Amino acid sequence: MDSGLDGDTALVTASSSGLGKASAEAFVAEGANVTICGRDAERLAAAEAELESAGPGGVLAVQADVTDPDDVDDLVAATVEEFGALDHLVTSAGGVPPGEFTELTERDWYQAYDTLVMSVVWTISAARPHLVESENGTVTCITSRSVREVLDDLLLSNSVRRAVVGLVQTVSREFAPDVRVNAVLPGAHETDRITELVEAGIESGDYETYEAGLADWASDVPMGRIGDPEELGNVVAFLASDLASYVNGASVAVDGGSMRC
Repeated sequence: MDSGLDGDTALVTASSSGLGKASAEAFVAEGANVTICGRDAERLAAAEAELESAGPGGVLAVQADVTDPDDVDDLVAATVEEFGALDHLVTSAGGVPPGEFTELTERDWYQAYDTLVMSVVWTISAARPHLVESENGTVTCITSRSVREVLDDLLLSNSVRRAVVGLVQTVSREFAPDVRVNAVLPGAHETDRITELVEAGIESGDYETYEAGLADWASDVPMGRIGDPEELGNVVAFLASDLASYVNGASVAVDGGSMRC
């Protein structure tokens, strides 16, 4: 079946690595032009080079901090200038510090809110006029399974990310039928972050091997393994595609069935 993404333009934030990069790769593979962004220039350049060989779509890399609204405005403007349009927005962001309530400062809360929520608000605000002009405008927000089931020692993520789902459910009604808006709720995937945590566990003696570390992360996943980032990217691209043309306001878990609610 034809996804309808060939020739479209997508902007994927926080996409120099991890799930954002996997999402960008899925769009490129479908023939869409993609803008990626990140704060680390070296990592961003490496991601751009890798994505350019992932499919027929064009790739633009823009160094940007999505917690800076001026950077976000420039990022959207650069996308439209390069590709002439913007059809699909995918919002992603880096993680926020772990910690229990008594360990976190007021500044930690404000920084988490800017990282996880205001970055989405600013990006949607800048992109919306262009998405409305598109015949296929979509927004997909990558959040976390923690918006439904709290995870130990992740108070900031558990609390703050839920605002993104409320935003998605509300603007999906406000923007329809011109723009569809959905969310994706990932569980554990084998990203660089998971690799770092497993390797740290090996060094500390918690795991004997890398495979043992992955098995521990997957111990409560019914599918028996953690996800491949490509699997998450495919869901993101699907939600933006014509194949999901009647999916709006949804929050789709991509976690191997690990959530219990």
